[in-house]
Formats: sequence, C-alpha cells, structure tokens
Amino acid sequence: MTAYTTLIDARTLAALPPHDVLIVDCRFELAVAGGDPDKGERAYREGHIPGAVYAHLDRDLSDLSRIGEGLGRHPLPSEATFSAALSRWGWHPGLQVVAYDAAGGALAAARLWWLLRLAGVREAAVLDGGLQAWQAAGLPLEADEVRREPGDVSVRYDASQYIVDHRAMAERSRELLIDARAAPRYRGEVEPIDRVGGHVPGALNRPYSDNLDAQGRYKPAEQLRQDFAALIGDTAPAQVVHMCGSGVTACHNLLAMEYAGLAGSRLYAPSWSGWVSDPARPVETA
Repeated sequence: MTAYTTLIDARTLAALPPHDVLIVDCRFELAVAGGDPDKGERAYREGHIPGAVYAHLDRDLSDLSRIGEGLGRHPLPSEATFSAALSRWGWHPGLQVVAYDAAGGALAAARLWWLLRLAGVREAAVLDGGLQAWQAAGLPLEADEVRREPGDVSVRYDASQYIVDHRAMAERSRELLIDARAAPRYRGEVEPIDRVGGHVPGALNRPYSDNLDAQGRYKPAEQLRQDFAALIGDTAPAQVVHMCGSGVTACHNLLAMEYAGLAGSRLYAPSWSGWVSDPARPVETA
C-alpha cells in the first residue's frame, strides 16, 4: 500500500481497507481560550469517521503534569505516555495513521502527525480539510467509541527534531524562528491566554491560517513552497524552527513546509507560553 506521509484527501482515505489504516479523531477546544476541553471527545462519540479512535490533546498528546516547569501550556508527552496511547489505539509499526480534526489540521491533528514523526513513524498523514471535507464529500459517520485490539509498542523520540532549551532560542545564531500565531497576538496587540503579549525577539510571523484556502484545505504544494521560500530566503529548512502559543498550531506550519517539499524544520516545543514563563526573558512587540 502507498504510504501517505503529509496529507491525504477524504476520497482516498475512504477507499483504504480498514485494516490498513489507523484513523485518529483529534477534535479539541482549548480551555484556556474559553473552550471546553472535553467537547471534542463528546463530539467524537456523537459522530466520527468510521473506525476512528479518539486522541485527547491534554491526556494523550501532552503531559499537563509538567506545567510549571517552563515547558509551556502543552508540554510534550513522555515517550511512555505516547507509547501507551499508540498501544491502546492498536497501532503497530508499518500501520498507516491518518489524523483529523475540525480545524483544517491546525490543532491536535498536526500535533499527532508531528509526534509520530518525532517517534520515527513516516506512515502518518493529516486529512486535508478535516472532518468538514469528509462530510462535504458525502461520506458517512458512525457513533460511539471504537475499540481496536490493543498493541504493545514502545517508541523513542528523536531529540534533534525539537528544542526545549530557552537559552538555545535566546542565543540562536543560524536558526530562523517562525511564529504561527495570528498577527495581532504576535504583535502584542492582544493576548487572551498568556502572561504577556508579543513575540520572541527576531521571530518572523506566519499565521498557520495562511496555509489554508477558503475551504479549509491546504493550498497547493507549489504555492506553499513559494510562500515559505519568500519568508525564509536563503535559510535552509533544517535551520527553521517553528513556534506558536504552546507548541500545537506550530506543527501546522511544519507540516505545510514538509508538504511543500521543504523538509527538515524543527519545533520550539515550549513556544510562547514557555518563553514568557520567565519574566526576565525579552519580549518584542509590533
């Protein structure tokens, strides 16, 4: 079977044999932004893509017990926590994974895709357009929780793909930092979540929403390649580091670069919420 490593469209996903793919519903609302963190799971139980299991951003794709350690609002899950989630979902090496959410992959779907990359899993993709694209194609949903035969896997992270060291960010020389938050938050005009508004000194702004078209699907790869090339100039993709508020929507920019053929960029995992955990760190606005 063809391995899908960045995006997959709804019709192609629907045509895959069920035993050849693990579909993961990642719908989630950020409580810190006024949302309900359990709303996505309730929506999953009411209707989801047939065969899909559910991944909770706070429980499965983050380790909230480490909040307060300067690692941001969504610290990375430990290898053991992520391994346990994959085992519970019935994943095994070589099994294609497709993640989706209801935000064009901008929330936990891209985060799951990136965590799988971090664990060395290449057969991982995000459903282009998310649940809305699936429904727009007239494809069915099913209700209630899916339970797959559990597995027993243990994964290890490739630490070269991410950065948690704030000093390394402050003293970076060749790395180009790209902030995926909306422009008003980047400029410090508004800050609905974190302690202070603004951005890490020297960071550029590329709101993740700029990766999507009016239908919530990713723009063509060539257009994304031109957009990112104009932003990063002569900087090699391997020297690009992505951030956002807590290391979630930044994965959307990382995925967009991979889809555009600009492979090798990394994640500043603590992101803005981690950076401003120390009031002594500098902040830029405008």
